[in-house]
Formats: sequence, structure tokens, C-alpha cells
Amino acid sequence: MTATTTRRRRTPDAHTFPTRPYDLVKEFVVALIVVAVLTTVLAAVFSSPDEKSITLSDWAKKAPNDVVATAAGELAGTTTSAGYGPPYNNAATGQALGPIALQKWAGVRIPVDSAQDLVITPLRAVEGDAALAGAVSTWSSAAGDQQTKWATAYANALTAAPDGNPAAVKPSAGFGPVPVLAAKFLQLARAGGLEGALDASGNFYKGDATRGLLLLSDGAYLEDQARARNLGGDQWGMMNETGNYPGQPWMWLYTFWYQVKPFSTSDNADAQVWALMMVLTLGLILVPFIPGVRSIPRWVPVHRLIWRNYYRHQT
Repeated sequence: MTATTTRRRRTPDAHTFPTRPYDLVKEFVVALIVVAVLTTVLAAVFSSPDEKSITLSDWAKKAPNDVVATAAGELAGTTTSAGYGPPYNNAATGQALGPIALQKWAGVRIPVDSAQDLVITPLRAVEGDAALAGAVSTWSSAAGDQQTKWATAYANALTAAPDGNPAAVKPSAGFGPVPVLAAKFLQLARAGGLEGALDASGNFYKGDATRGLLLLSDGAYLEDQARARNLGGDQWGMMNETGNYPGQPWMWLYTFWYQVKPFSTSDNADAQVWALMMVLTLGLILVPFIPGVRSIPRWVPVHRLIWRNYYRHQT
């Protein structure tokens, strides 16, 4: 072999490379502090506030008349939950898509008797109150038609009273035990006893909030609080946070349909909007396979403007 033969290069020894001191712990601490400060500042400026949850006790203290009216409505079977249908009861067919009754097909998976489960059962658990025990006994021993007449008469009287004030309703034998039941129900709610009585019902871990939420949503107070924070359905509530704080803007396409007819006036809006979004999603997935639609980028070459540097070298 000649001297000009290319010799195999030796791998340099790593220890011969230049070095400098490096404090990894210091860099980690500095990075942690910087990220923590940025997170705190950005959260304070852009995040939504941590609103205190609404409890049944708060409801009773701030809107007692609404609690009494809701209790009467539950006993009369006129509240939203009483006539909702599946998955809570068979009072209605529920939402459907043409002949496809989606709620009915799902069936009653969380059985709730609004009068019994939301009002009578919590009251029956109260001990040491003879007046309440007598009212519960009178109610339970009456026929269903009689119970409905009592509760409906009292609910109508509350509606006619100024501000729905129970004190403005004149006593009447036509109300049966309902005024006592409603008044005691308000006392129980104020004392905070409803949360435990409702959330513990039908659940081993005593944490099922379904019944408590149904009761609260049957009244007007929860909706009033939501609308005051621009969270109503016709206020684009699905994509809003409380107040003027940013919400989930990517939800606009879903909530948009609730603002326009026929969805805004339809009793089946949830099912219809869901079906429409499934169709639109399927269309988006199939864009590469739909003739005409898949050619839009070629006809409207916006992507060439975005990637102009790339296409400049390709032509």
C-alpha cells in the first residue's frame, strides 16, 4: 500500500473536547420559576373564575319562594323532571329523529319518581317532627288523583300570589297536606339536609348527585343564575364561560345551530343538532373521496399562497 492510501480516521477521544461548567439544578429551578410566574400571570388574565358551586342550601336561603313552588310542582307532577321521559321515567317519549325515538330506545336507566324521590322520601327521613309525620302520612295514604288535586291547587295558588310568596296564600282545605310538606321541605333545604338525603339515595358510595341536580334544575333559580352569567342556551352558553371570560370557541359550530330555526324552536333540537353534526363530521372525513369537493384546493389554491416559498422552488 502506498502512502497516499486513505487511512482510517480515528474517533476523537471525548475527553479531549472543550468543556465548561454547567449547573443543571440551577437551570431547572430558574425554568420552574419562570414557568410558574408565566402560568400565574396568564391564568389571572385569561382564565375563567372558579365560581362557587350552587348548593340546595344556598338555593333555599336565596330563593325560598322558588323552593316551595318547586316542591309543590314536584308533588303535582308538573316539573321538567316529572315529565322528562327516559332515562328517568316513562312520562314522555322524549326526543326523536323522525320515527327513531332515541330516548325511548335507551330506556329508563335511572328511575326517578319526582314526587316520591325528590320530596317525600327526604321528608320521611326527618325525625321528631309530629306535624311533618302527620302530613307525610296523610299524603301517602291518599289516592294518586287526590294527591295531584291537592298539589296542583297549591301550586296554582302560589303562582297567583305576589312573588310566589307562600305567606300570601290563604289556607284552604283543598290544599291538603301540601303546604305543610312544602314548608318543611324548605326548612330541610335551609338546614343543608337535602344534599345528604338526595345524593345518598340509590348509590353505594353516597355521591350520586343526579337527584339533587334534577331538583335544582326544576326550579327557576339555577336558570336565572346561568342567564345572569350569559350561560343560557340562547346566549351561546355552550361555548361561554362566566362573565366575559373566554370559553371554548371551537364549540361555536355546534352551538350555532341552536340559535337558528328550525332548531331554535324545536322540541327535538338536541337530537337534530347531534345528527346534523354527525353528518357534517362524516362529510369532513370523506372529503378526499367526494368528487368535486376534493378538487376545491386545486380550483382555489389558497395553500399555494401559504406555502409560496416551497412552490417557488418547485416550479
